[in-house]
Amino acid sequence: MILNVNDKWRVLLALLLFAVMLPSHASEWSGYSAVEYRYFQHQSLNSPAGQHDLSVVLAPEFYHQWHDGQQSLIIAPFLRVDSEDAERSHADLREARWLIAKDDWELQLGIAKVYWGVTESQHLVDVINQTDLIENTDTEDKLGQPMINLSVFQDWGTVELFVLPYFRERIFAGKEGRLRSQLVVDSDKAQYESAAKQHHLDVAVRWSHSIDDWDMALSHFYGTNREPLLQPNQSFTALIPYYEIINQTGFELQNTSDSWLWKLEVIRRETSSQTFTALTGGFEYTFYGVFASDLDVGLIGEYLFDDRNDELATPFEDDVMIGTRITWNDEQSSELLFGVIQDLDSSDAVWNIEASRRIGSRWKVSLEGRFFSVAETNSALYQIRDDDHIQLELARYF
Repeated sequence: MILNVNDKWRVLLALLLFAVMLPSHASEWSGYSAVEYRYFQHQSLNSPAGQHDLSVVLAPEFYHQWHDGQQSLIIAPFLRVDSEDAERSHADLREARWLIAKDDWELQLGIAKVYWGVTESQHLVDVINQTDLIENTDTEDKLGQPMINLSVFQDWGTVELFVLPYFRERIFAGKEGRLRSQLVVDSDKAQYESAAKQHHLDVAVRWSHSIDDWDMALSHFYGTNREPLLQPNQSFTALIPYYEIINQTGFELQNTSDSWLWKLEVIRRETSSQTFTALTGGFEYTFYGVFASDLDVGLIGEYLFDDRNDELATPFEDDVMIGTRITWNDEQSSELLFGVIQDLDSSDAVWNIEASRRIGSRWKVSLEGRFFSVAETNSALYQIRDDDHIQLELARYF
């Protein structure tokens, strides 16, 4: 069943009322509210939106446990109201899951978020949840995914089984939004390879294990592609998302050795139209206690490869990422992450900066910057080449 905006609010309200009625002695409320400001360096080439964008966020989380901690309930709604883009003003149920935990198995039922992957620049293997693209272009934010998830723990590793009965469509920037293509994506006319559309039953399995300094995982996913193909409509006035059925096998490997952290992600994806291989691999080396202080400085290097050799399908088909992570290890948890992804076949590059610092015990200020140097017209990033922006967020945690 597809919920409209009013239905979503009814569901959120019902869940929150249910949470309030539960016994308080084993319940916890947490979360945050925030004010976010975005400043775009240039006027948009594709949108009437201006250079300033203000929004507010409310993200509470309710946690309740019983049966000596063997069962728990987590409810985590999310709300953003944006001053410019109606599509970015949205409500979502990030989590509403019941967890049953035993010594050698766990069962999750409901709506949950699952993260796979080890590399910094992109997570190729992370295929369970739909990306909340209007939240951030770094693809780290995810929509809640309805699922049944069974995890079995053995000496030879952990096996996770996923049954995903409902698909979440990707949300794109609207007519008044930034970071979008010249043609607006018309999600209301989304098309599917499967006749079941959003009700196609997706399944996945993952095995993970740790041996000494090595962490590894092997996964396979069969279901609806979280990344739609965008095709122009007959009048060439909008883009229509098309969701294929895919088989994707993924492999993750990470090695920790003293100050070195080695990372690798590889996928092999098959669709009815093509089969391709992609990988991201590299390292992070950390200098601890720089200049006899509490400062840690990490150097990051990764290589991004995709054998489709099609920059309209992915901007990272032959690129390198270099960056640094600086951690002050102070009471305010001050951190800075800076990186650039450079195309090896052209001068195109993407620059990213992320910084954060706590203020007191409940406040946190975060700064992000995304800058695009794109000249190749056949690049997937060409449409947002003038959407360089700085984002400042002030959040209060409770």
